[in-house]
Amino acid sequence: MMPTSHNSNTESGASRQMPGTSSGLNSAVTAIREFLTFKLGNEEYGMDILRVQEIRSYEEPTRIANAAPFIKGVVNLRGVIVPIVDMRMRFNLPDISYNSFTVVIVINVANRILGMVVDGVSDVISLKPDQLRPTPDFSTTIGEDHVLAIGSVEDRMLILLDIEKLMSSADMGLVEQSAK
Repeated sequence: MMPTSHNSNTESGASRQMPGTSSGLNSAVTAIREFLTFKLGNEEYGMDILRVQEIRSYEEPTRIANAAPFIKGVVNLRGVIVPIVDMRMRFNLPDISYNSFTVVIVINVANRILGMVVDGVSDVISLKPDQLRPTPDFSTTIGEDHVLAIGSVEDRMLILLDIEKLMSSADMGLVEQSAK
């Protein structure tokens, strides 16, 4: 059974173990039903489909001086200037040349439009709570609070990202941090 309201338990480092849940998953994780899956290197990731505005083919952005290395630049999307983040660089993966499968996932995070360059988009999948596993405690370039869960679909394992937290993090510098 899915929760119908979002219980905001997202102060810094919300607990992975929610009262009344035996799976050890945050209620916000199990509230998401559909994920857009995408590839980066050999791994497959997923993000809340409701954050996705559109999927576009990759076009070379206009470079911005002194931007972080993972910020490829900006593109003009129907009059909106959209920063483009190379997720391979953000996750410290080796560079590859962009090809016909390389896409930009345009997302809406904290009322800001952003683009994410990924190797390719796989599909949209629905996951039930019994297909979600808590993330193990380990240090990654992503940051453990940016990973919601590990999803299991047949023989596939998906790293499910909290794309809003990831793109809003201070090290990304893309979304203004609200004063708390």
